[in-house]
Amino acid sequence: MINGYLKTSFVDYPDRMCSVIFFGNCNFRCPYCHNPALVFNNEPEYQWELIDEHLEKRKGIIEAVTITGGEPTMSPELIDVTRKLKDKNLLIKLDTNGSNPKMLKQMIDEKLVDYIAMDMKAPFSNYKKVILTDVNPELMKESAKMIINSNIDYEFRTTVHSELLKEEDFTEMAEDIKGAKKWCLQVFMNYHDVLDTSYMDNNKIDMGRLNKIAKRIKSLKSIKEIIVR
Repeated sequence: MINGYLKTSFVDYPDRMCSVIFFGNCNFRCPYCHNPALVFNNEPEYQWELIDEHLEKRKGIIEAVTITGGEPTMSPELIDVTRKLKDKNLLIKLDTNGSNPKMLKQMIDEKLVDYIAMDMKAPFSNYKKVILTDVNPELMKESAKMIINSNIDYEFRTTVHSELLKEEDFTEMAEDIKGAKKWCLQVFMNYHDVLDTSYMDNNKIDMGRLNKIAKRIKSLKSIKEIIVR
């Protein structure tokens, strides 16, 4: 179910002005998540007709749509929505946790997505320490492999909190997505509304330390580009 819509964004699709569609529900419970209302699907439904009306008014100005959540691939509406957006000749970026490789494959095969940003939460060997649910990490591993071997643009991204990730984890994670062209590392930021507020003031990794971690990962030469943001 669509639970939100941002009419204009300059940061959610690389080098493009875009709109953002938010889907509710998520099968992860990452404590640092800054969209808890979407995770638990507590936001009111947003009507597709309003999105359609806005995109028609901004035709030729809005070039792309980013679809995020929550976890969009949990919604059976996702395929239909992306088909409608593609009929408008819009570029589509999907933000996903990678837990639904079957739907991801359908979107790639039908050319319904132009850019995928997949969250890389932790080493696959210890994924559940961050997601705090029983979702099988093999699903995310399958999605990561599919994305790396696809012909579309993509990035992996990791939110870094010292209570959840140790420095040695990054070496294993780099091996997990070996051959990827882009991995973005981002420091956990204190938001007013996160899933578990106990994580807000105890992160010991700042930008300086994260830059050092990124430099070490780059030396492994298993990932083509490491970005800190």
